Amino acid sequence: MLTEHAYLYGKPESRGLLRSQITDFKVFEQLPFLPCGEGEHLFVHLRKTGANTLFVARELAKYFQVKEQLVSYAGLKDRFAVTEQWFGVHVPGKKSYNLDDLRIEGVEILSYQRHNKKLRTGALTGNRFELILREVSAIKALTKRWQKIVEQGVPNYFGEQRFGIGGGNIERALALFSGQKVKDKKKRGMYLSAARSHIFNAVLNERIEQQCFDKVAVGDVLMLAGTQSVFHLDELDNTIKQRFVDKDIDITAPMWGAGELMTSNEPLLLEQKIAQENDELCQGLPRFGLKQERRRIRLTVSETAIELLSAEEATSTVKISFFLPAGCYATTILRELLNYQDMTARIDKRENSAKPVAATPDNK
Repeated sequence: MLTEHAYLYGKPESRGLLRSQITDFKVFEQLPFLPCGEGEHLFVHLRKTGANTLFVARELAKYFQVKEQLVSYAGLKDRFAVTEQWFGVHVPGKKSYNLDDLRIEGVEILSYQRHNKKLRTGALTGNRFELILREVSAIKALTKRWQKIVEQGVPNYFGEQRFGIGGGNIERALALFSGQKVKDKKKRGMYLSAARSHIFNAVLNERIEQQCFDKVAVGDVLMLAGTQSVFHLDELDNTIKQRFVDKDIDITAPMWGAGELMTSNEPLLLEQKIAQENDELCQGLPRFGLKQERRRIRLTVSETAIELLSAEEATSTVKISFFLPAGCYATTILRELLNYQDMTARIDKRENSAKPVAATPDNK
């Protein structure tokens, strides 16, 4: 999907490997609050290595002997990573827990505390990432590119993982819109999200192609920094231009649903063009209760650092770290930084080959 989309700074010159080891990809989830110490929900902060979020949630449900829907989390995290993440378990009453006997493969308990509200999906400030890139070529070009990303940001594309293997979630969304029933609410939500994300990415790609990614125009809908508040731009002046440069406001693109587009003039024409090219998706989404929303098209990174860990004759090992707001993808940053090969499949193969093979008549 993203391989077809435009780069903001042109295709990267550098190459490298991502996730040669699970420990090369670290994620630290940050909530906007800490548990208060009392209430019906037990918040569990844990570090997981090579374990996906749904697996851990199921194991917690077994441990606390509750239904799986009573275990919540702010966001899904990659399995092929080391991630520090919060889970919430609904356990009414005032029972004190000691989790010393909680054993989940690949999981280490960091802390736990009661809280008076459920941990809801999306209820996080964002994530801090620490990534090690190996066999990196053209290190000078990569360093220069990193500086551009830090100063100017990148296109806020939805990452490949949003669309499933081979973009299959889009096909499933189209089948859903054609009348195919999907009983699983989570799967149905994934397909709808993929459809909206595809339209957003297409609008963003078109703005880069038309060289108006970073050009504010009358008719744009702008979003205030640090909030989801938006306003229609009726008049363009130097103050607006400076606020955009200062990253106080951002241009937005549609998250598709029922209702009229908020843009006008040239921005409206651009978005209508993409809607016509994706007519089946645009017609289908409103039927599932989704409404028109907006998302900023520029992704700005913060808390950034880059460190050269080692340098060979032709390649280097580099560590980068940065913070991203909730709903944004580290792979979107990496895509603009270098042409990387994700070694996840090799890790998976290595793990599977290490597992004992069950005895059968042919391999006792």
